Amino acid sequence: MPANRFRPFLLLVLTALLSACGRGDAPQEAPRPVLVEHPAGGADAALAAYAGEVRAREESPLAFRIGGNLVRRHVDAGAAVREGQVLAELDPGDQRLQAQAAQAQLSAAEAELSRARADRARFEALAKDKLVSQSALDGQTAAWKAAEEQARAARAELDVARNQAAYSQLRAPRDGVIASRQAEAGQVVAAGQAIFTLAGDAGREVAIALPESRIRDFSVGQPVMVELWSAPGQHLPGTIREIAAAADPQARTYAARVALDESAESAVELGQSARVYVQRSGERAALSVPLSALQRDAAGRHAVFVVDPATHALDSVPVELGAFGETRVPVLSGLEAGDWVVSAGGHLLREGQEVVPVDRDNRPIEPQHPQPPAGQTP
Repeated sequence: MPANRFRPFLLLVLTALLSACGRGDAPQEAPRPVLVEHPAGGADAALAAYAGEVRAREESPLAFRIGGNLVRRHVDAGAAVREGQVLAELDPGDQRLQAQAAQAQLSAAEAELSRARADRARFEALAKDKLVSQSALDGQTAAWKAAEEQARAARAELDVARNQAAYSQLRAPRDGVIASRQAEAGQVVAAGQAIFTLAGDAGREVAIALPESRIRDFSVGQPVMVELWSAPGQHLPGTIREIAAAADPQARTYAARVALDESAESAVELGQSARVYVQRSGERAALSVPLSALQRDAAGRHAVFVVDPATHALDSVPVELGAFGETRVPVLSGLEAGDWVVSAGGHLLREGQEVVPVDRDNRPIEPQHPQPPAGQTP
């Protein structure tokens, strides 16, 4: 039999074999764990939170008015100081020598003044008897006035030299706490170089940075709430005291100071971390979700994945959003407070996919069906 007559038969046999190999069931995809959370709810969604640090209302860099070798440092960072207390000292040797030289110049000037005064008195007596001319008397009078001015100048130079000697001691201008130290004993410092930063006792504030995109939502005198990291849930009242006129050229944020009420100042310490909560102007209370939860549906709208409590399948729910925040965004419609929203990894998921919802501790969560209204059966 010719070979070409067997070709259709062989094709049928091969087709049958391939069909038999493909009859096995395709492996079922295992449910994927997904991180879920409830939308943050109520009035908290209309609050903007900004990280800050507790600072003194008056912070002064302290420096010597003259340069020299720093020989002694009497306080360190964190020390409480009183007005007039000596904080550090420079080597006063040069200033003492200058004061001694000024004192010697003053003594010489005063001696010259005494001689000029006596000469003028003698010439004045001789002039009355017409023994000397009037021009000679005028010359002695001019010499006496010149000696008097030289003595006054020498006295001023001595005062300056004494002041310079006193400037070798750095004293606290007011009561407060040493917030930081920028120099050490043995260091040669220049005039005006900061040695300490003094935090005054008059008031405590929280320094924050306001975003450029929302700067028009804030105003001086606006009430805020302050929460310390060390005391979560405890809100202290305060107000925005000042807002910088210009944004930081690199961070593009506006520096602001929040003044705490006098009743709350005793509850804070310098350097503590805090959060400042500000009511967003003109924005109603809404639920909110993390920015990482947002996806795009087939129509190009903003959407989030919500876990169906009955099937553990994902539903893509379109949402209406408010103004975007730094980490979260308000959801004005489309979600309920009890929905379990996929908060991360949504770009790897698809609608209808079966998942295993877990919390941030990787513990499985069993979504509950919504409770029916009273008097109705589910």
